[in-house]
Amino acid sequence: MFVPTAEPGAVPAGQEPPDTGERHRLTAVTGLAALSLDAMASVAYGPEAIVLVLAAAGAHGLGYTLPVTLAIAALLAVLVASYRQVIAAFPDGGGSYAVARAHLGARTSLVAAASLVLDYVLNVAVAVTAGVAALTSAFPALYPHRLWLCLAVLALVTGVNLRGIVESAKAFIVPTVVFVGSVFVLIVVGLLRSSPASMATAAGHASVLADNASSVGALLLLKAFASGCAALTGVEAIANAVPSFRAPRAKRAQHAEVALGAVLGAMLIGLSVLISRFHLQPVEGVTVLAQLADASLGHNWGFYVIQFATMILLALSANTSFGGLPVLLELLARDNYLPHVFALKADRQVHRHGVLALAVVSAALLVFSGGDTNTLVPLFAIGVFVGFTIAQVGMVRHWRLERGPGWRGKALLNGFGAVLTGVATVVVTAGKFAEGAWLVVLMLPLLVGAFVAVHRAYGRIGDRLGLGRIPEAPHRERSVVIVPVSSLTRLTSQALSAAASLGDEVRAVTVCHPDPEDRARLHALERAWAEWDPGVPLVRLACERRTLGRPIAAYVREVTAAEPATQVTVLIPETEPERLWQRLLQNQRGAVVAHAVRRETDAVICRLRFRLS
Repeated sequence: MFVPTAEPGAVPAGQEPPDTGERHRLTAVTGLAALSLDAMASVAYGPEAIVLVLAAAGAHGLGYTLPVTLAIAALLAVLVASYRQVIAAFPDGGGSYAVARAHLGARTSLVAAASLVLDYVLNVAVAVTAGVAALTSAFPALYPHRLWLCLAVLALVTGVNLRGIVESAKAFIVPTVVFVGSVFVLIVVGLLRSSPASMATAAGHASVLADNASSVGALLLLKAFASGCAALTGVEAIANAVPSFRAPRAKRAQHAEVALGAVLGAMLIGLSVLISRFHLQPVEGVTVLAQLADASLGHNWGFYVIQFATMILLALSANTSFGGLPVLLELLARDNYLPHVFALKADRQVHRHGVLALAVVSAALLVFSGGDTNTLVPLFAIGVFVGFTIAQVGMVRHWRLERGPGWRGKALLNGFGAVLTGVATVVVTAGKFAEGAWLVVLMLPLLVGAFVAVHRAYGRIGDRLGLGRIPEAPHRERSVVIVPVSSLTRLTSQALSAAASLGDEVRAVTVCHPDPEDRARLHALERAWAEWDPGVPLVRLACERRTLGRPIAAYVREVTAAEPATQVTVLIPETEPERLWQRLLQNQRGAVVAHAVRRETDAVICRLRFRLS
């Protein structure tokens, strides 16, 4: 009996080979730096979003800042616990898309994917604009140049991510530590103060606090909750990018998720306590975090450290999208919902096409918004809450089907999370609909429609190719190779030699126009051809119009019609210039012929490159 043996270097089942690109993957610490900057940096605009809404009820309304923040922190805890379960159940990544694809059907999974795509793109734009806003709060003279600053930061983050996700994580560890450490120092020092150290930052700026307002209704609190939920974006990024972690991937990703929830929750609650303690009011042109730094640390070097750390981390928090979205696009491409080019990886585990696509769309969004954060924030967080809800519902079904140890408790947790995030989705959408959220609601079905259209196109291609079916046995056919020529050169000789090795019969063709100059050129070519006598006939193709590709395509159709059992190949000889810029000197005749033949016939096209170097 034959027993297969392992080849040299083979690895036992269930184990990874010693070098599988693991050094280009994330640890729990680098994963926290690469995939959670969005969530970390949201403390710069999450509490501010709450305060801006509550300011409509005057000073009395600002007193509800902490209760609203505690509600958001509770939702954060549920989401972190739930996404730990998502990571364990779906270690191949994809987050809510993977959960929905497995348990809720294709259409629901596409809604989840579309919501995540929108959220990731908006995250880049919001992160960059918020980072630049922190910079212009400290240096108002830069405010008129905010769009160019935004585009420069986007180019920097894109360049770092093209080097690989591990390289980006290493580059962002120090800014992350500085920012988180600075915020906790701000909170601790602020809690030790009985009164603000300085209010210089807000001096001279108009307050946005409403006058003569004292009542706080449920609708206002819900709107404040909806705005503050922007701080929860990015919680799902780690679950989406589990394959980017080193083995054991699920464990490392879970550790990173828990660390993210703990740090983010502590920062949100701490900052909200200080807002209430110092009775801060939102003012035009200065962020709430800048006022907190001023009140806790004073208007000194500590204040500027906070501002620079905030600016850097906010700008770099776009990296969360660059780490999560390309992985999601890869999964969509593998499932035939996006062009397959998004599934390709370059060196260092880089999804280059996904990174570049995200950069281009984000740049367009920045130009559209003019680099203004307030234009983009109303669009933010809706998509991610749709994904949150779908993921929770899908996990409930997952535990009911699996019925492993403790499945009831796990399903209850996910069900509770689904109710909370579902309510939050409705509240966020309703609260921000008139401010621009309608655009996200419109884009979701359009994106789903685009995914479906791509999938149908791949389905038709698969049917034509016979994917999944055993094809008929290959057989040899008589072949004719047609070579377009215009003069006698070494290129012509090489082309005919290559054609002779490809087919049973070779025919050279040349196009002739009625102009006297062209006729003279044709007669000269025919005389030279007869003198050269390569053993290949030269066929004259007369054409009244000044065109090159159509006469050749028409001749190919004639040959195919006359000899239906013959395989026709068009071999197009071209020169390959020594320098890249010398391509501008070429007449592009080969491209014209190839385009016409490809569009009008089913002939095989072969382009022969003659290197000039």
